[in-house]
Amino acid sequence: MKSPGNKPRAGAVRKARKGPQVGSGGQGRQALEGKKPTPKAVDRPYHPAGKRKAAADRYEAAGGRQKRTGDAPPQQRQPRKAKSSDESEMVTGRNSVVEALRARIPVTTLYIAARIEFDDRVKEILQLATGRGVPVLEVMRPELDRLAGFDSVHQGVALKVPPYEYAHPMELLDKIISRGQIPLLVALDGITDPRNLGAIIRSVAAFGGQGVVVPQRRSVGLTASAWKTSAGAAARTPVAMAPNLTQTIKAFQERGVFVLGLDGGGSVALPNLHLAKEPVLLVIGSEGKGLSRLVTETCDAVVSIPISSTTESLNAGIAASVALYEISKLRAAAKSSSGPPRA
Repeated sequence: MKSPGNKPRAGAVRKARKGPQVGSGGQGRQALEGKKPTPKAVDRPYHPAGKRKAAADRYEAAGGRQKRTGDAPPQQRQPRKAKSSDESEMVTGRNSVVEALRARIPVTTLYIAARIEFDDRVKEILQLATGRGVPVLEVMRPELDRLAGFDSVHQGVALKVPPYEYAHPMELLDKIISRGQIPLLVALDGITDPRNLGAIIRSVAAFGGQGVVVPQRRSVGLTASAWKTSAGAAARTPVAMAPNLTQTIKAFQERGVFVLGLDGGGSVALPNLHLAKEPVLLVIGSEGKGLSRLVTETCDAVVSIPISSTTESLNAGIAASVALYEISKLRAAAKSSSGPPRA
């Protein structure tokens, strides 16, 4: 009889398996050989690249235009361009919106922020818009921020306008001459900041100019930021677009217009400018590069603004304001010195 202390513990004895036993030789050989080569990412269905490939294959099978793979090198991937079917601009700010409505430019929608504080400008905006039958939509402030641009100070109002229709430079010149005015126009050479364009438009309107000419390439156009900076002056100051600025300058010269380039290294100081009373096209270059070589060679004179030696240069918008003010002052002085016409 076995004693209780010698009884084997349950589960301590391993039971032998029936049938042939598998040795360790095959397992060791498989371990020595290692696993197969790791498949590419696009060949692994659980990998994101594999999922993209499968989706691309399904898209191509369904009639897609192009097959896209996830392992394509970055230099071969074409950047996706956002499709925009609406190229309208948003004019923001109470002064800009009022001036745009007064000038009766084509508009599509007026957006008003909810619970806006009504002042005289807002009342006039609503009166002008409703009088023209412009749809007025009241939106919440976050939505208006999104429509106007988060970096725009819209003051609670925004106006949606279609793309700007530029005038032709020569047609603009003919219209000025037909009104019996002495042409005073400003052309931009290489200016890409829309705020500079808006400031120049505002100065042209303030000092008796009749329009602005911008090149078709490598130049800023009349964007919403330019509308805003012009404080509504863009609504009453036409902007013309020149296919080629140098050829347009030569065409102006053939019509008797003197072309004056504004550059820090100009040979003629602005206070001594004797051509101010003549038809003038003032060409302003960018703040960094100034006037281009071809434009400089085409100008009748290159004018400089005397500034302190401690200042390297002036902003393009400020330089235009100073030059236009000086030209308007010289024109007024020439007009007063000539006196009234004799009987």
